[in-house]
Parts: sequence; structure tokens; C-alpha cells
Amino acid sequence: MTKQLLLVFCFSLLCRNTAIELNKKTSLSKQYITVLGIAQDAGYPHIGCQKSCCTNFYEGKYKKQKVVSLGLVDTENKQKWLFEATPDIATQLADLEQNHLKTNELIDGIFLTHAHIGHYTGLMYFGKEALGQKETKVFAMPKMRTYLTKNGPWSQLVKLRNIVFNKLQADSTLVLNNKLKVTPFLVPHRDEFSETIGYKIEGMHKTALFIPDIDKWEKWKKNIVIEVKKVDYAFLDATFFQDGEVDRPMAKIPHPFIEETMRLFKKEAISIKNKIYFIHFNHTNPALQKLSNEKAIAQKLGFNFAIEGMRLDL
Repeated sequence: MTKQLLLVFCFSLLCRNTAIELNKKTSLSKQYITVLGIAQDAGYPHIGCQKSCCTNFYEGKYKKQKVVSLGLVDTENKQKWLFEATPDIATQLADLEQNHLKTNELIDGIFLTHAHIGHYTGLMYFGKEALGQKETKVFAMPKMRTYLTKNGPWSQLVKLRNIVFNKLQADSTLVLNNKLKVTPFLVPHRDEFSETIGYKIEGMHKTALFIPDIDKWEKWKKNIVIEVKKVDYAFLDATFFQDGEVDRPMAKIPHPFIEETMRLFKKEAISIKNKIYFIHFNHTNPALQKLSNEKAIAQKLGFNFAIEGMRLDL
């Protein structure tokens, strides 16, 4: 890395970390989103990885990164929700309780996007082998509900009422309370077991998109540039930075490369680029590495990267 790029990156990182801490301490908003995890389904470090990206963790250089998840918190109405039930759900729920809002209810509901391992398998911890929680609300689309109901071990959670479904329909807005609304929408993805959705999360003052998984932007019936312009924050699929990042045909695991997303927004004002928070990073993604040239350049262009602990007011 050149000296100039290193200075840009370090200054950018310092500003972002400072902003996170200030936001936690000084914000007056009673409704907000907090980032609880940023990694792809298998987390970081990745199982079986002996490359430098993961040995950086084992050598103590980088910390573990939890699987992608958002928390939605309303301190006024004393409610909190989780987006995604990840394998890291135990510590993510503890984060919400210890650092944001402690209530009698462990969680007021969990919103699922689809049936890939990082996005729903945390539900197992509500079963009798672990918490034995009763009637945890799970917000899910029709195919997702059918999959969980008809396939073990998830069907046991349904039978024993460890989880109870709140039905979602695409493009139908769900009013959570007098301050918050959530709207699911379909996106194209590898739908082996369920449909895949993203969410629009609306507060009284600001709105966010959450699209952790999608194939390619051009496969979606909507225009991502237009959709980002409609909101204040956009958490977008950033599984891979560029083509050739993993040793297998990447057309078989389609995601919008960060490079592709940046090209789509190349001509947009920096105020539009600033709305984007890349999330859902594969372990190979240089965006997970502290001093990568790729990340520094993207930040200099105005794009943001989600950081665990980040808080964005609604």
C-alpha cells in the first residue's frame, strides 16, 4: 500500500470508529438500527480456511466477525427485533440486551430473509436442547414457513411452539408500532428451499434497505440506483469484492461484486454513495482486512462499510 493510500485508509477508519462511539453516546433518537454482524453465512474465520485471510485471525491480528444481522431498537416503546437468525444469535441477542435495550422479552420478533445457513439456523437455539423459548415470533414468507414446518429439526420448533409465525407477503407493509414499519420484497437468489427477500425498514424520519443476499443487480426487476436514492441507508450484498476471488466458477455463486456496485454508482453524487453500507462479506473479501487497498479506495470514493456496533438513527 502506498503511503498516501495508507493515510487515507487510517484517517477514514479513525473517523468511522469515532462516529460510531459518538453516535452511541450522544444520539437522541429512540428508534435506530444497530449492526450485529457483517460476515457471510459461514462467518470469519471460515471453516477449513488456511489462507492468510483467516490465519490473520488465528495469529491474533484480526478479530472474529459475526454473521450478518441487524438489530432494530425502539427505546420509546421498549421493543427490539432481530433481522436474521444466524449461528451467532446467542451473542447477538446478548448484544441487544446488554448494550441497547433490556426488557422482559428476549426479542419481540425475528425477521428472516431466506433458507441459507447463515440466515435462519440460529432458530435451533430456541429449541428444547438450548433455551426452550416459547412462542418466539418469526416473520417469514410462505415458502420459508412451509420449509420450516415440514422439515426437521425445524418442524419440532413449530410443533412445540418454540417459534410461532407472523406471516409476511411481498410488498405488503407491516406496522410494528406507531414509529416503525417494515416491508419485505422479493429478490432473485438461489432459492433451493425458500424465496429470498430484502427489507425496507421505515422510521419516523429515515428509511433503510437491507439486501444481504441477491444474485446480480441486473436480475432484479427494480433498479438498485433508484432504490438507494429513495432511502437514507442501504445495507447491500458485498459477499465478494471482485471476480476470481475464490477458486471455483463464481458464476455458480452469483452475487454483485463490490466493484460492480461501485461502477453502477460511479456517476452518482457522493451524497448517494454515502448511503451505501456494504455488508455480508465472504472471508476472502479484502474488505474484511484492515489495511486493504481495495477498501481504502472504495471509502475514498464515498462508499461505507458496515461495522459491528454501528448505529444508524431512524
